[in-house]
Amino acid sequence: MFTAYVVITVITILVNAAIVVADLRRAEFVLANSAEVDVPRSWLPWLAALKAAGAAGLLLGLLGVPVIGIAAAAGLVLFYLGAVAAHVRAGVYYNIAFPGGYLALAVAALALAVAR
Repeated sequence: MFTAYVVITVITILVNAAIVVADLRRAEFVLANSAEVDVPRSWLPWLAALKAAGAAGLLLGLLGVPVIGIAAAAGLVLFYLGAVAAHVRAGVYYNIAFPGGYLALAVAALALAVAR
């Protein structure tokens, strides 16, 4: 179980770090997706900061502060529930697998952190 926790949590950290970089660089796919789901460009740095905080919290959880890891995973679950809801609200389903995948990783990281 510990190995699964570490592997899933590291993957979750890495994918969130990658999307934080894309958000901050204002990658074309980020701008296009944000426009489709009616998220203002001015929100991107704030949303990136939330994802970065989640990734950092997951890392702290791995490094021995489990309560921070659990809180970070829960925060990411809520964040990506909001992202999926934004896609549904806007009727943008063709790429809903992306926030859905991030949500699934956050849920798995949370479940494994709590079970640990």
